[in-house]
Amino acid sequence: MAKPITLKKVLKITGGVIVFFTLPTLLLFGFMYLKYNEDIPTGTLGTEADQLATKMLTALNEDAYINTDYLEWSFKGRHHYKWYKTDNTCEVYWDDFSVILDFENPNNSKVFVLEQEYNGIEKQDYILKATNYFNNDSFWLVAPYKVFDDGVERRLVKTDNNKNALLVTYKSGGTTPGDSYLWHLDENGKPKSFQMWVDILPINGLEATWENWITTETGAQLPTFHKLLILGIEMNDVKGLNL
Repeated sequence: MAKPITLKKVLKITGGVIVFFTLPTLLLFGFMYLKYNEDIPTGTLGTEADQLATKMLTALNEDAYINTDYLEWSFKGRHHYKWYKTDNTCEVYWDDFSVILDFENPNNSKVFVLEQEYNGIEKQDYILKATNYFNNDSFWLVAPYKVFDDGVERRLVKTDNNKNALLVTYKSGGTTPGDSYLWHLDENGKPKSFQMWVDILPINGLEATWENWITTETGAQLPTFHKLLILGIEMNDVKGLNL
C-alpha cells in the first residue's frame, strides 16, 4: 500500500524543483555579472567630446537624416513603424492594435483595434504602450543622430586601449531618463557598438553591436542588426524616403 504524501514531502519536492530550475539561472547570472558588469567610466565634458560627436554624425551623413521625411521599419518582427518625421507623427502596429501617435498634439493620437477606432477606457494605456515601444525601438534605429538633443550630456572617454569613445547621457526626455551609452567608433567615426548603463538591464556596461548598415534612398545611414551577448536584434524592412 502506497504511503500518503505528506505536506513535508510536498514542500521538499517543490523546493527541490525550484532549486533545480533556479540554481543554474542564478549561477549563470552570477557568472555574467562578474564577467561583464562595469562601472560607468568618467569622461571629460567640452569641445573634444562635441568634436567626436560631430565626427560620428558626419560619418553617418546627418544632413541626409535630417532631411529624411519618412522612416519605416520593423523591430524584431514584432512592432512595425511608419514614422512621418516631417509631420511629427508615427503609426505603430503590433498584434491587433495600431496607434497613430501625434507627438506635437498627443491628445490627437488615435487607437485602432482590429482596424476599428477605439475610444474606450484603455485608450490612453494603448497610447502609452505605443509611445514606449516607439521610444525604445526608434532608439535602436537612430540613436547616433540624437547625441545633440536637448538634455543630452556628452563626455570624451579614453578606453583601455587608448582610443577615444563618446559617453552620452540622457538627462531628460524619453522613457528612461538618466540612461548612459558609451559609443565605440571606427577610424572614420562610424559607430561599431555601444555599452549601456540603463535602468532596464541588471548588468552595467553590456555591449551591443551596431552593424549591417544600409544607405536609404535619402542618403541617411541606418543599422539593420545589433548583437547583444547571444541575442540578435533585427531591424527589418528599413526605409528612408522623402515624400
